[in-house]
Amino acid sequence: MELIARLADELSVKPAQVVAAVRLLDEGATVPFIARYRKEVTGSLDDSQLRLLETRLHYLRELEERRETILASILEQGQLTPELKAAIQAAETKTLLEDLYLPYKPKRRTKAQIAKEAGLEPLALGLLAQPESVPAVSARAYLNPEQGFGEVDQVLEGARQILMERFCENATTVSGLREKIWDQGFLMAKVRDGKEIPGAKFRDYFEYEEALTKIPSHRLLALYRGRNEDVLDLTLKPGRDEAAAHALAKGFIQEQEGIRFEGRPADEWLIECVHYAYRIKLLPKIDLDLKQRLKELAEDEAIQVFARNLKDLLLAAPAGPKVTMGLDPGLRSGVKVAVIAETGKLLATATIYPHVPRKEWDPSIAVLAALARQHQVQLVAIGNGTASRETDQLVQALFRTHPDLSLTQVSVSEAGASVYSASELAALEFPDLDVTLRGAVSIARRLQDPLAELVKIEPKSIGVGQYQHDLNQVRLSKSLDSVVEDCVNAVGVDVNMASSQLLRYVSGLSATISQNIVDYRDQHGPFRARKALLQVPRLGDRAFEQSAGFLRIMGGDNPLDASAVHPEAYPLVTRMALATGRDVEALIGNSAFLRSLEAEHYVDDRFGLPTVRDILNELEKPGRDPRPEFKTAAFKDDVSTLQDLKIGMMLEGVVTNVANFGAFVDIGVHQDGLVHISHLADQFVKDPRDIVKAGDVVKVKVLEVDVVRKRIALSMKREAPIDEKSLLPERSKDASLKDARLNRPSPGAPPRGAMAEALGKAFKR
Repeated sequence: MELIARLADELSVKPAQVVAAVRLLDEGATVPFIARYRKEVTGSLDDSQLRLLETRLHYLRELEERRETILASILEQGQLTPELKAAIQAAETKTLLEDLYLPYKPKRRTKAQIAKEAGLEPLALGLLAQPESVPAVSARAYLNPEQGFGEVDQVLEGARQILMERFCENATTVSGLREKIWDQGFLMAKVRDGKEIPGAKFRDYFEYEEALTKIPSHRLLALYRGRNEDVLDLTLKPGRDEAAAHALAKGFIQEQEGIRFEGRPADEWLIECVHYAYRIKLLPKIDLDLKQRLKELAEDEAIQVFARNLKDLLLAAPAGPKVTMGLDPGLRSGVKVAVIAETGKLLATATIYPHVPRKEWDPSIAVLAALARQHQVQLVAIGNGTASRETDQLVQALFRTHPDLSLTQVSVSEAGASVYSASELAALEFPDLDVTLRGAVSIARRLQDPLAELVKIEPKSIGVGQYQHDLNQVRLSKSLDSVVEDCVNAVGVDVNMASSQLLRYVSGLSATISQNIVDYRDQHGPFRARKALLQVPRLGDRAFEQSAGFLRIMGGDNPLDASAVHPEAYPLVTRMALATGRDVEALIGNSAFLRSLEAEHYVDDRFGLPTVRDILNELEKPGRDPRPEFKTAAFKDDVSTLQDLKIGMMLEGVVTNVANFGAFVDIGVHQDGLVHISHLADQFVKDPRDIVKAGDVVKVKVLEVDVVRKRIALSMKREAPIDEKSLLPERSKDASLKDARLNRPSPGAPPRGAMAEALGKAFKR
């Protein structure tokens, strides 16, 4: 029950809510299912609370498992005292638990152990307890030439090793000193000899120092990358005044061990033991511990940044089921064209060569016009890679010469498209299609439904985080998979249209069951009812319970199958219909009537008030999509390169990525601009995500342009000054803005475009 109480305290909820949620998780229920369909059981815990509970539950259970292992080990050694047992049982973190276990942890034979084997421990403890003794005199009684202690100096050195190990294995000393240095310590960086030129991108950290508790995650990850690339040396300094900090640290150890200088014969020797213990053992250990803590904290925040950006992209506005032409721009290789039906089915492909060196401009327009007429194309999706703006101009020419086509063009991010094109999945889907043409298909589908297409790509390949390649890849993947799962289930899935890759993120469905659904659908035709899913191999009652509410059947036998109402609640809806003298179909979409119903009248032992209210809301707008309305950004026709930008120019663009130090915005010039956090709003901004998210269409002012380094400083302030001296990274006095150079596309990166309320561009590393 201690675990339950701790989780309840951390989440600020009632213990009963935690008990219920833990039981459901242990039974195999998914977070989306619990959050949506078990509100009465958990007291309406939402998906964010449940995700945190799930993570902390895993950590605390690992902690308990480790605690039991440690207790068993020390008990087996015959050294488990009541006091030690109580301390171990009270330890709240893995770090503190390991501090307590350190003296009893099996280790290699140390100098202290050798001294103990030679019988020197009574001498060491005696001098510690009675400093009145003269060390050299007391040591003579412990001479032991056979074991290497034939001289007084050797004996005293052995005793020193015993005390040093004792000081360094005192959990109170280690944890207390670690926290003191954490609170007052600094991290220093210095360039390694001869690395000034090859490591120029890290020049802002060649001479750097910042308090441990103040370093933002993106800056710390930049420092660690510099170290990993053998450019920077990182040193932990225990305080601003290093000498004073060392003195305070040694004083802390002396206080813990009861050592004071009072002019007694052994006082100086004991203080010397403290000095050696601190410099040789404790400080290096704490240095490693705190650097690891810093890295873990930075990774946690960076993973959260990635997860939030990914969620914004996955829940970006879909253009919807419209016939779409996808263009994958290229120069020498030509522009690849794919026409996709409303359902995502491939209708036609082509390759045109409007750009250098072939310059087949008019023939290319003719091909596009013919395809658009033949298939009644409504949207044109242009990939934002090389030659994107040139291809954009081609489409503009198509509009001018064929105004009757009524086409709308949108620039779409190609992030991860090449990963999909060369994947086994793409090969299975389009075995006879060239890899480059598969990219055009993906671009078109991304415009129709970003979520459905992006789930085919490993989340990490979408690349909307910061320093993602420097993070713990297992933790990153787990976090991003959870985001995808939450997004897919929040939107719902048309079971008769979805790919197996999309279905596998539905609550309760494994990769195998998802493929079985697709295979069954291919063999027997579209599903007419949710209950027919029970005929799919390996999709049993448990999987059906978890998944059914998130699977939609459009135009099926039961209108409720197209909604988020779970089949288990169909009897409740029928009861509502009977009580009001209407049939179920007449209830659906009848907003005025549904709002007149009192939810409390339909509460029973199984369905509580939260569920009844959810059902009424769902009946009002069945299968409603939580994603925003589709909008497009309007790029200026006369602004397509960096050279076209002018200071003070007002532009419209799309946010492609949000980092802790600001937001990157695509303004249609082949290079994203940076809106530093200080220029996101007229008021102070603590978190950029409070102002913008990936996919937002925003208005920005150009503050500064560096054509040589391909950098653009932008502002979203209403009255943005344009004469500041710290707008671009190299001249910035703010280190977080300097980090933009390490965390944004390189100058040689492919050009970028925009996709309204949709996809962000991956950072090039």
